[in-house]
Amino acid sequence: MNPTRALTVLTTTDSAAKAEALARGAVEARLAACAQISAPVTSVYRWRNAIETSEEWQILFKTTEARYDALETHLRTHHDYETPEIIATPVVRGSAAYLAWVAEETTAPEQP
Repeated sequence: MNPTRALTVLTTTDSAAKAEALARGAVEARLAACAQISAPVTSVYRWRNAIETSEEWQILFKTTEARYDALETHLRTHHDYETPEIIATPVVRGSAAYLAWVAEETTAPEQP
């Protein structure tokens, strides 16, 4: 594991308000440097032997490998889905300045 390696982490939820709450909570806790909420998308999926279609909001978090476990725990704790989508993708390349900012913003401040 490379603790400063950047990741994008995707989840979805069924309302804009829930998406903003998940995003804000993660950024406030420094689990993500930022989170982008995409307008409603249509999801089609199999759930409990039925094909479902629903409107969802996607949240894309920018974080580091070092903060992934804490972010996943946060999402599982605050998400109301029984099995929320939580998918991490490594950032293969990016602006050095932006990636440094992600690492800085996801580092917990030192306690006095």
